Amino acid sequence: MEPLASKIRPAKLADFVGQEHLVGKGKPLALAITEQHLFSFILWGPPGTGKTTLARIYANALDAHLYELSAVSAGKEDVRTIVEDRSILDQRPKVLFLDEIHRFNKAQQDFLLPYVESGRLTLVGATTENPSFEVIPALLSRCRVFVLNEFSEAEMEKIITRAAKNLKVKIDKAARDWLAGMANGDARQAITVLENAHQLYGATLSLEALKETIQSKFLRFDKKGEEHYNVISAFIKSMRASDADAALYYLARMLDAGEDPKFIARRMVVFASEDIGLAQPTALVVANDVFRAVETIGLPECAINLAHGVSYLAGAPKDRRSYDALQAAQADVKKYGNLPVPLRLHNAPTKLMEELGYHAGYEKYSAESYLPEKLAALGTKYLKRDKKKNEK
Repeated sequence: MEPLASKIRPAKLADFVGQEHLVGKGKPLALAITEQHLFSFILWGPPGTGKTTLARIYANALDAHLYELSAVSAGKEDVRTIVEDRSILDQRPKVLFLDEIHRFNKAQQDFLLPYVESGRLTLVGATTENPSFEVIPALLSRCRVFVLNEFSEAEMEKIITRAAKNLKVKIDKAARDWLAGMANGDARQAITVLENAHQLYGATLSLEALKETIQSKFLRFDKKGEEHYNVISAFIKSMRASDADAALYYLARMLDAGEDPKFIARRMVVFASEDIGLAQPTALVVANDVFRAVETIGLPECAINLAHGVSYLAGAPKDRRSYDALQAAQADVKKYGNLPVPLRLHNAPTKLMEELGYHAGYEKYSAESYLPEKLAALGTKYLKRDKKKNEK
């Protein structure tokens, strides 16, 4: 049975709700659709904000052959099959909608590049992750990037009203307002809750019915849910406590749940500087290499690279001094604003600047503080000395 979210998906731009900065009158995607401009682009935005819908509307407007793949399960052969599809006899363009494009590793993205560059494929990618980090520069430079926003509550209410009308259900204002807020800008989530509530409670839906539906076993929410954050928190805390066994367990949990391995690897790169830091500076090198391996290899094999990195980071000595120093320096920047840089630290490229005292008294290896005078007078020291080294 086709889900309601798919059934009521708008087929033309006039029925699309939201993203006015892209599809409003005279806006870039509206012009591309109405004037049938053929080019590759990436839609970047949170779940349930209309990425798939806009891709389909675009392909229909161009009268193109639309192929849809998910980067979670697709690979090079799927792309090659589309490019070499000989059942297509006419000259209509081929549009490939690649959902979760960030899940394609570097080699897979490289494979796409010549087809996009030659125009044999028009690529419409969709991602919830920042394309600057997740899409290779060569491919990114050949695509425009359109940023989608979460739907506002007013837009969500329009979508909910449309879904309720299709289901022929009555939903009171309190329930409608609550659902619009609960969905947090994700139209698909709101429609799914409404559909499940209808199946469980019939044609009249109250606020209590919607809340009970969310607790029902029939609903399973995506990675934005609370458990996602609980597990990643447990993962980081286990590495921080040098408990490699626990960290590996939470790693396995995340991979089994379909977590993006690059998300995990990015957290490990941050951990290497935040928690290990000066105690073992090479930890950052290892973590970065794990990230690159994940990016290049992809699942399932990159799980081995992640396990290798997790075991190493958990076992490394910990030192948060550089992280704590940054936090303290940032707090002073907020507290005191842009304090004047001492004149002796200024360059003096002109005679006038020399006369004004720029660079005067500067010594390369002075033990005097280079901090702004106010902070120096306070005896500010952000980076605490390593007691162990000083005790030796």
